[in-house]
Amino acid sequence: MLIDGIPTTDAEAVVSVFDLVVLRGFGVFEVCRSYGGVPFRLEAHLDRLERSATALTIPLPERARMRDWMMQVADEISDGCVRIILSGGGRDPSVTAPPRTIVIGEPLLEVPAALSLLPVTAPWLPATDAAGFPGVKWVSYAPNVASTMRARSAGFSDALLVSREGIVLEGPNFAVAWVTKGRIETPSLDLGILASITREVMLECAGALGIEVLEVRGAVERLTSADEVFVLSTVLQVRPVDRIGAQPIPLGPIAVSVARCLGEVVRAETGHKALGLP
Repeated sequence: MLIDGIPTTDAEAVVSVFDLVVLRGFGVFEVCRSYGGVPFRLEAHLDRLERSATALTIPLPERARMRDWMMQVADEISDGCVRIILSGGGRDPSVTAPPRTIVIGEPLLEVPAALSLLPVTAPWLPATDAAGFPGVKWVSYAPNVASTMRARSAGFSDALLVSREGIVLEGPNFAVAWVTKGRIETPSLDLGILASITREVMLECAGALGIEVLEVRGAVERLTSADEVFVLSTVLQVRPVDRIGAQPIPLGPIAVSVARCLGEVVRAETGHKALGLP
């Protein structure tokens, strides 16, 4: 772990209780996958981190320093995830709580071969590109985490977040896509959802595979009647969905093809095999 570039043990890691990241969840973060010590799509993650920090007026360290810190941690963990957090610091002049940059190496978690999803209405998500902070990856994930906990307590792998109107948005920490008649559909970014980097790789792979992709505003019923559904994220990579609510979802070949393509992209860009992909 690094805090402001200084190696720190778990026991020694300290962030002020007056930092707004503690008091208000005011901070931004990114998580990128490390393959053999090489961060995948690091520049894209740093681009998004900078957009998030700028939107919330959180000070940014020099990009080269953040890149070096993340590469250092990736090299230490080899295969895993690298998380970078920019805290908001203290905003009360009487309190000294400078913003901090924290970089953590995390082991890979075991994930199921296929996910089951419980639809959860998520009025806290903007569901519009005019909300003021569309696509900001901030630390304030409490409603998302609570949705995951609700889904798991009901016997599901995770939640599927939908708008009040029943429009599919995203998962608590993943993007979603589905297949209808050989065509991939995925929620449009103008819904205010996060611009997932794995989703972007999926779009590239679909183009290489000759699969048409539409960015849409789709109701939950569109997924439950789809030929296949899959999720996309840095941690999950590409994972099929086998149930949404009470509706079983068939597994299909397109998710497998996209996963294999992602593996090829990872190998081409990092020189290492993408663990956990076919």
